[in-house]
Amino acid sequence: QVQLVESGGGLVQAGGSLRLSCAASGSIRSIAAMGWYRQAPGKQRELVASMSSSGSTDFADSVKGRFTISRDNAKNTVYLQMNSLKPEDTAVYYCYGRVLRAGTIGYRDYWGQGTQVTVSS
Repeated sequence: QVQLVESGGGLVQAGGSLRLSCAASGSIRSIAAMGWYRQAPGKQRELVASMSSSGSTDFADSVKGRFTISRDNAKNTVYLQMNSLKPEDTAVYYCYGRVLRAGTIGYRDYWGQGTQVTVSS
């Protein structure tokens, strides 16, 4: 089985920074991509940032220039550095990984339990 565990959420003032981390563990053969989604109250879950194993990245327009994503493939860990935070960034942030489990032939997505990020104005 595969588990993803997030950490680093919390409370921060507008303009501040937070760094989220997510570590995947279990019977992992490879991970094609890791990244972050978020869900604010009353809204749908949306992609924040992702990174493939080759280093390709994707960002939501709302966070471009403020957030960066990095990944330590050897540790199956992904990070989200969030700078210049805005109140509208307030959400539960969920880590995901597109994982090929050992002994299987297809990738599937796994999700962490989420970590709350609250940005005060």
